[in-house]
Amino acid sequence: MISIETRRGQLLARKDELSQRLVKIDAELDQPHSTMFAEAAIEREGDEALEDLGAAGLLEIRMIEAALDRIEAGTYGICVSCGDEISEERLNVLPATPKCRDCAA
Repeated sequence: MISIETRRGQLLARKDELSQRLVKIDAELDQPHSTMFAEAAIEREGDEALEDLGAAGLLEIRMIEAALDRIEAGTYGICVSCGDEISEERLNVLPATPKCRDCAA
């Protein structure tokens, strides 16, 4: 069984990784577009993909922050829906998950 402090470290490391990635995405989105129509269209498509990645990263950061709050509250690893314990296997795969497998389904 992984300790709460190890989980906290994993969550903080992932949050840091995502934050760094979001900075890179923002920098890339700030780059000027080409004046040539065809190239600009391709660049806009790339921007849309980057924006989707950024939105997913922000969502994961929010989930991590909520998990860190549950650690502080002493409720980490307890399903927010049914109150049952979240399996160790599920937490190993999704350490920020707020729900057990049954409630997530």
